[in-house]
Amino acid sequence: MEEKYKNSDMHRSVELGEKALGYIKYNQTSATPDGYELWFNFASGMKPELNERIKTLLSDNPRITQEQLDDIYAQYFLGGEVDQRMEEISNQVSVELNDIIDMVGNSLANTESYSESLEVFTSELADIKDEGSLRMMISSMAAATFEMAKNSKELETNLARSKDQIDQLNNSIETIRAETMTDALTGIANRKKFDSTMDRETENTRTSGENLCLLLCDIDFFKKFNDTHGHQTGDQVLRLVAGILNSNVKGRDLAARYGGEEFAVILPNTSLIDASIVADQIRRAVAMKELVKKSTGEKLGRITLSIGVATLHDDDTIETIIDRADKCLYAAKDAGRNNVQTEINGQPPVIKENEQAIESESHNAA
Repeated sequence: MEEKYKNSDMHRSVELGEKALGYIKYNQTSATPDGYELWFNFASGMKPELNERIKTLLSDNPRITQEQLDDIYAQYFLGGEVDQRMEEISNQVSVELNDIIDMVGNSLANTESYSESLEVFTSELADIKDEGSLRMMISSMAAATFEMAKNSKELETNLARSKDQIDQLNNSIETIRAETMTDALTGIANRKKFDSTMDRETENTRTSGENLCLLLCDIDFFKKFNDTHGHQTGDQVLRLVAGILNSNVKGRDLAARYGGEEFAVILPNTSLIDASIVADQIRRAVAMKELVKKSTGEKLGRITLSIGVATLHDDDTIETIIDRADKCLYAAKDAGRNNVQTEINGQPPVIKENEQAIESESHNAA
């Protein structure tokens, strides 16, 4: 009977797995462990809220996009996992702190006992009249002093151990915090990190009077590239662009995946002219890459970026500067793509740029 139930569970798992793979193929999303986990849960119905969210999206569109899938996974899976890990670390910290409190309490008790012994020794010292009694008292105090030194050494060792343990737990917290702020696919900052950094840098700019510029970058014809060469190759392209963005920022600058094939770069203390120079360096670096498929040696051509650049004004909110950068991005698309457009007097440009010749450089895409 038990073997029958085991076989039933196995068949059920296989059935759900096949459904999950079917959903991945139908929606043309990446076949990653995260994607498989999400679709497996959808197939099983174990998370009703997840199923409702996906069904709502599918009622408006025939397929779930990769960007939507990433957002859903972050909401329904990463959050709970992070909360659980943080709770475990919090419990471990509490245990360590309680141990420290107990150790300090015991040490205070030992110190008080030693202090009382010293007082007795001092009061009785004047009444000692023979050498034998003096020796006995000195021996007794020596033993008490030795015991006190031993307890102090144990306390020092235990406190050092607890400090090391708490340091490790703090490092774990920092690691978790970094994971929640990192895009899993590209390894650069995610939208959450972008939002928090924009909040902070906007406030800093208001206080310091420095400049703040924002770049919004979009990979030209990425959907067509994805459909032609497959999502795995498309993922490699996203990683390539992310790496180029990251290599062109420094200091307080931040490169982030804004969503899908769109990226953002925050440039604190940077003028609009300098920001446009950075944007064009990024654009050229991407356009120089000639993509080659590792497995076959097939040349996949090039990818290009359209980039919009906006600067923060006194009357701006975060939403208005993002909106203006987005309009500049669309102006770059309208100008023929593979170019940079910056705002003029707070408005997107209307002029078009002529693309110059680009040197060739090969890059293995998959």
